[in-house]
Amino acid sequence: MKNSARWLMGPCLWMLVGLGACRPAPSPQPNAASDDSTLKLLYWQAPTILNPHLSNGFKDSEASRITLEPLASFDAAGNLQPFLAAEIPSLENGGVASDGTAVTWKLRSDVLWSDGTPFTAEDVTFTYELLSNPEVGSTTAGTYETIESVEALDPTTVKITFKAPNPAWSLVFTGTTGMILPAHAFKDFNGANVRSAPANLQPIGTGPYQVTTFKPGDVVVYEPNPHYRQPLAFERIELKGGGDAASAARAVMQTGDADFAYNIQVEAPILKQLETGGQGQFVTSFGSLAERILFNFTDPNQTADSGERSSLEYPHPFLSDIKVRQAFSLAIDRDTIVEQLYGPAGQGTVNFLVSPEIYRSANTSYRFDLDQANQLLDQAGWVDSNGNGTRDRNGTEMQVLFVTSANPVRQKTQEIIKQNLATIGVGTELRSLDPAVYFSGDPASEDTVEHFYADLQMFATGNTNPDPAAYLKTYTCDEASQKENNWSGQNYSRYCNPDYDALWQQSTTELDVNKRANLLIQMNDTLIEDYAVLPIVHRADIDAVSNRLTGIDLTPWDLHTWNIAQWKRP
Repeated sequence: MKNSARWLMGPCLWMLVGLGACRPAPSPQPNAASDDSTLKLLYWQAPTILNPHLSNGFKDSEASRITLEPLASFDAAGNLQPFLAAEIPSLENGGVASDGTAVTWKLRSDVLWSDGTPFTAEDVTFTYELLSNPEVGSTTAGTYETIESVEALDPTTVKITFKAPNPAWSLVFTGTTGMILPAHAFKDFNGANVRSAPANLQPIGTGPYQVTTFKPGDVVVYEPNPHYRQPLAFERIELKGGGDAASAARAVMQTGDADFAYNIQVEAPILKQLETGGQGQFVTSFGSLAERILFNFTDPNQTADSGERSSLEYPHPFLSDIKVRQAFSLAIDRDTIVEQLYGPAGQGTVNFLVSPEIYRSANTSYRFDLDQANQLLDQAGWVDSNGNGTRDRNGTEMQVLFVTSANPVRQKTQEIIKQNLATIGVGTELRSLDPAVYFSGDPASEDTVEHFYADLQMFATGNTNPDPAAYLKTYTCDEASQKENNWSGQNYSRYCNPDYDALWQQSTTELDVNKRANLLIQMNDTLIEDYAVLPIVHRADIDAVSNRLTGIDLTPWDLHTWNIAQWKRP
């Protein structure tokens, strides 16, 4: 879900206030309740599945990343670091084809899965087969659509051939969307039965720790993978889910009951108060996360003959009109949201793509203008004809259902936006959902971001790779989330613009770096000029880290647990 504060902390931790003062880690404070051999993690968004390819929630990928690994991942400086790969492919070592049509990875020969089975190139080819199987409905499938074939040349060599010259060869099998699955654990589940695989809840991984206990929506317990490639600092990891962000931060920063709390999205005054606790510090990173409001371009109140709601057969009665969407954007007071709720941990934005800086558009801007918003709605034919305070047209009231996950900052953001919309004659019903359900990716649940059975929804996401191609693909027509693809599409708004799709297709084969950057910026600008989505806050990633924990080295391009093998006591 990262601006000019340039990605992050190298050897030191950044303090939240000022987002710039670097200080050495303080001396650890004694805590009688502490156990040096147990690492305690708090995630107020609780994981519900441990297969990152079947969920859209960072919470599930975070928990999965402790036990699963990609071939490589990007560090904070944007450099690829090998995990399962023996080396990073390049033109110089022959790994990257000079015409951009293929990449060959050399794999480590010393890797075993946590059950003792050797890791080989066959696991990589199988992972591709599973992710690209439409019956599986993988949430990461879009990243792999540029691939023509994946071949195991030998047990430690895998060749990926693309359908066309591909400037983004490093998107596949890397970082958040690149975790490799064990072929022997999923071979009988490569189809519609994939969610029945035991390894979704009891994963077999190559990473530093293995799962011993998993209670979905509650707790995950790990112990060291006996076949991991280096010594580890902890005998046990407890990842506890649920609760709220402020309580999680307090357990690290004030009481010392936990070592790490993830995604501390709380109001700025509370952050400042928590910093005085003496037991820890906040680690922050302005990366690619942008809090945004999504429009539903389909009507959630109509049901197709197939039984599908929010169907492409039924356009939204008013949000399909660009004048209405523009009016909503003009009516939202982004600066007040930032000042009151985020402080130095947020910046108002209108860009969909906010990082890396090379791709951040300078062509866009936002303003808060209620008069202009009212004029646009008048021009669109929406007036309050019955005097009830809400605009209407042809018997349809301009009333919206606005949903997001349960979190105090998001609920207060909703309240500000509800007041903003009321001033232009829009009625708003607010609803907050359990994040364990909302971000679960469960096709059987109607309360997920993919189903989007509301008019507006809000959450934060962003590109998880320095190359934003896969992120920008999420607004292409074919990515529309619908019943036909088992709600696995990433285009939750069901927006469709052939001009945007044409830009994306062109970007997938443009090898000139500057020309491609211009195409990606044009895609951002198209979304913003079309009011396809409303980014509101470029927000920092904030974690609470105990003074009794070192080795945290966040990157915007992977999960927060990406280097958990290096975490240890001071």
